[in-house]
Amino acid sequence: MGNPHIVVVPYPAQGHVIPFMELSQCLAKQGFKITFVNTEYNHNRVLKALGENSIGGEISLVSLPDGLEPSGDRNDLGKLSKSIFQVMPGKLEELIDRINMSEEENVTCIITDWSMGWALEVAEKMKIRRSIYWPAAAALLCSLICIPKLLSDGVIDGNGTPLKNRKIHLTPTMPEMDTANFVWACLGGFTAQKIIFDLMVKTNETAKTVDRIISNSAYDLEPGAFSFAPNILPIGPLLASNWLGDQRGYFWPEDSTCLKWLDQQPPMSVVYVAFGSFTVFDKTQFQELALGLELSNRPFLWVVRPDITTETNDAYPEGFQERVATRGRMIGWAPQQKVLSHPSISCFLSHCGWNSTMEGLSNGVPFLCWPYFADQFLNETYICDVWKVGLKIDKNNSGIITGEEIKNKVETVVGDENFRTRAAELKRLAKQNVGEAGYSSENFKNFIEWIKS
Repeated sequence: MGNPHIVVVPYPAQGHVIPFMELSQCLAKQGFKITFVNTEYNHNRVLKALGENSIGGEISLVSLPDGLEPSGDRNDLGKLSKSIFQVMPGKLEELIDRINMSEEENVTCIITDWSMGWALEVAEKMKIRRSIYWPAAAALLCSLICIPKLLSDGVIDGNGTPLKNRKIHLTPTMPEMDTANFVWACLGGFTAQKIIFDLMVKTNETAKTVDRIISNSAYDLEPGAFSFAPNILPIGPLLASNWLGDQRGYFWPEDSTCLKWLDQQPPMSVVYVAFGSFTVFDKTQFQELALGLELSNRPFLWVVRPDITTETNDAYPEGFQERVATRGRMIGWAPQQKVLSHPSISCFLSHCGWNSTMEGLSNGVPFLCWPYFADQFLNETYICDVWKVGLKIDKNNSGIITGEEIKNKVETVVGDENFRTRAAELKRLAKQNVGEAGYSSENFKNFIEWIKS
């Protein structure tokens, strides 16, 4: 018998595809054969971003239709999730049948996202082992598991809408959660919220029969969550830089020339600014951000996606690029793990996505927090209130984060050595967990043995 053949099915968003690819790279390094399933739309983006690079290992990239037209709005997560649920289960079953008929080793395990619970049903129907990989904070998954209790306690109604906005603790040892920021309530309008909430409720039932739940976190980072749900096994922070050196799965081509630019900057001097794959600014807010970076009078590396603003024309303030030319660098997409590990980085102005959070923590970098949606508000709470390695950035009465506010918070977080000290301690804990005999490392070894057994 050869090594197991695993089908990996992430939710079709950048923040999910990257950690699933990192997990796949780690499993491929163990000799497993991986079939990595993207939607056709994202599959083409990944291939384009890869260019002449390769994934490496025994990883085959395949695609399935998501049911939307090529021009469909894939940022409408409600519509996307509904379409996926209608179309992809049957297509996944057909894919597995083709693999089993054409390859020596049949598919033995499916690893999927909690948000793609229908894949677990396909695995159960085809008598294939099934595992959930949770790529976000374990505390967030605990909130999904607690949906029945939130309903019975009158915290939310049957549509997932908070009956009143308030702060709650799922347990005394877990971070405070704002009911207005429950993840299903931050993913679009009411229709999208209802679709996603109903899918989460359905997955709660499906997940009761899953064989393993693994998480891209560490016990020492979220002890309250892992004590509350001991069946969730932390295996992280699972970063490509820890295992293989190169991260894959990006939707945009990396601009690696920024690394040479960083080499020319003084140690701990550069403000790194990146807002993930979903954040969009209107022109006013975008210009205030640019102004804040200019006012900081520090070198900065700013990731400016082609679709980061609502403007189709140049949204920078007039003359901005010329004024900051000697100390500012704007790029379309960064090799983020390599950037954050660079000695010139002083702080990370971030949307607080979980991948970015783990990457910043694992490199001992303090944060400035600017969450946009979904789980990012919970991650901000961890960063600022629990781990105390960052600061929140506050909006003014008009709902704008001003350039002056950005400048002041940059000065505070960079000037206070306590942030750097605490970040260094969290870096040590993260490294300890994934190191030899670390808790996450042992869980990962046990997970591998389970797949092989």
